[in-house]
Amino acid sequence: MSAYGFKFAYRLGGGQPTIQEAVFQDTETLTKGDMLSIIAGSADLGASDAATLAGAALETVAGTTAVSTIRLITDRDAVYSVYDANARKNGTVLDIDGTTGAMTLAADVHHDVIVVADSSATEDTLVTFVEGSHYTSVQKT
Repeated sequence: MSAYGFKFAYRLGGGQPTIQEAVFQDTETLTKGDMLSIIAGSADLGASDAATLAGAALETVAGTTAVSTIRLITDRDAVYSVYDANARKNGTVLDIDGTTGAMTLAADVHHDVIVVADSSATEDTLVTFVEGSHYTSVQKT
């Protein structure tokens, strides 16, 4: 595959994804497949080492701070399929990387996600959150 972004694949615990709606933290465009963070209850583009990663955006929205909302998946055990032009081994820890509409994976520095199945360089990589990187790991204010 060659489309960037995080696409929901399944939940480690089974079942359907939990979909929530969050108001925008900033005035910006968030793109379907972007990894989002939840900061004080508001959605923002996810960044490596944020400790507030929540899940993938389900739609593209050009939003306004504290007015616009976006739907996203918020399960800690969600597994995502993501374009990555590298062969990966199960258990490899990686970082999220990229801008809106072009998110992918990068070498590990901040321990954001972990690979859950071996993949070749021509296959999407399956990842889930590293313990402590999901927004439910930090106290919400």
